[in-house]
Amino acid sequence: MQFKKLIPCCLAMAGAFLVPEFFFPEGLLNTVQQRILSIFLLATFLWITESVPAFSTSLLIITLLVLTASDSAPHFLKEGLGDFALSYVEVFSSFASPIIILFLGGFYIALASAKYGLDLNLARVLLKPFGQRYEIVMLGLMVITAIFSMFMSNTTTSVMMLTIMTPLLADMDPKDPGGRAMVLAIPVAANLGGMGTPIGTPPNAIAFRYFVGENSISFGDWMMFAVPITIVLLGFSWWLLLHMYPSKSKTVELKIESTFAHGCKPYIVYSTVLLTVLLWMSSSLHGVNAYAVAIIPVAIFSLTGVIGQKDLKKISWDVLWLLAGGIAIGAAMSSSGLAKLIVNCLPFEQLPIVVIFFVIGFVCMLMATFLSNTATANLLMPIAVSMSVSIAGMADWGGLVVIAAIAALSSSLGMGLPISTPPNALAHATGLVETKDFIRTAKVISPIGVLLICSVLSTLAWLGWL
Repeated sequence: MQFKKLIPCCLAMAGAFLVPEFFFPEGLLNTVQQRILSIFLLATFLWITESVPAFSTSLLIITLLVLTASDSAPHFLKEGLGDFALSYVEVFSSFASPIIILFLGGFYIALASAKYGLDLNLARVLLKPFGQRYEIVMLGLMVITAIFSMFMSNTTTSVMMLTIMTPLLADMDPKDPGGRAMVLAIPVAANLGGMGTPIGTPPNAIAFRYFVGENSISFGDWMMFAVPITIVLLGFSWWLLLHMYPSKSKTVELKIESTFAHGCKPYIVYSTVLLTVLLWMSSSLHGVNAYAVAIIPVAIFSLTGVIGQKDLKKISWDVLWLLAGGIAIGAAMSSSGLAKLIVNCLPFEQLPIVVIFFVIGFVCMLMATFLSNTATANLLMPIAVSMSVSIAGMADWGGLVVIAAIAALSSSLGMGLPISTPPNALAHATGLVETKDFIRTAKVISPIGVLLICSVLSTLAWLGWL
């Protein structure tokens, strides 16, 4: 971190710890809740301003929770914590949360697939049926991008698909709006595709950690409602891009020079990836949850040498640490009663349940446009989950499952700026699209997406299917 960024960070930290003291009535918050709220406000400031890397903010969250609000705080800070103190063991356990293992499994699959060309060859095989008509090829690119993004990192998928498009764009007229549409199609499809599975994007994983006990849903259950929403939004986005950026080209030719690798290790990759995906989609049949399934590729690829010591350096550890910080602050807000207290202070009870769903969806979408969707989910998910138990009548509308799913899926629709998501940033880096292009497309896709998500989930809840 540059020294000039150290001063605002220190001021933010000091300010955050003073806010609860001055702005909340005396006695409303206990000492632990005051400190957790201060850490939450500090994290919000750092995530919004990006004064430090997002993963650094998450590490700071865990550090401050342990040193100021846990049973391992120094003696001079432990006074007043009493029985409300957090367990330092539970705070540190966020690093080994099942969600972390779920994403680690996804990273191993992505690494192995790229190392042995599975991703590139699947793209070649799956795109072949789409022929050479411009609009059909673009649809094919979006479909393949969305499918890959359901099981791989959106960032990895976008890099691969933008690379595949390079020779295609070289054959098109640089002034053809169709080329701009092609580039925009990749981040749009990656963002939407990530909504389809619990591991497709961090907000989904953050929501999935709350689906336990009576609120438990399987990997396949999530896909049952998320994939149809994704398909509808994908089709609408394809139609919108074609009309916003009409192409002068009638045909395009996509060339991918690659063949499936043969040998022991490639076959291990192919079979393990297939097995993992099948197990994820059939959890209700065999009883092994998605978190336990995720450790299978980690173990197999490590034991067989598919993923070696050098490969481990390519794993996005910063994403795992970012998730850990969000899990830690969410658990702290929930266990301390702070999240429930915040919800009780807001006038949500005066609104109809369905209206609350739409408000949560639009707030998540708007925040994710300026923050990362992960930071948005980290900040709002604990509050949304608390609303499911503190607002009368919420259980009749699907309760925790519906409101958490709305918050997660809506967070993925915050894609109106180059900084909103990594796929957006990668597309912007090509120099072929501008900020105004992201705004132009997202101002239509995102609101319609939130309306669709809230309408579908509310209807499913009303029918008793969720």
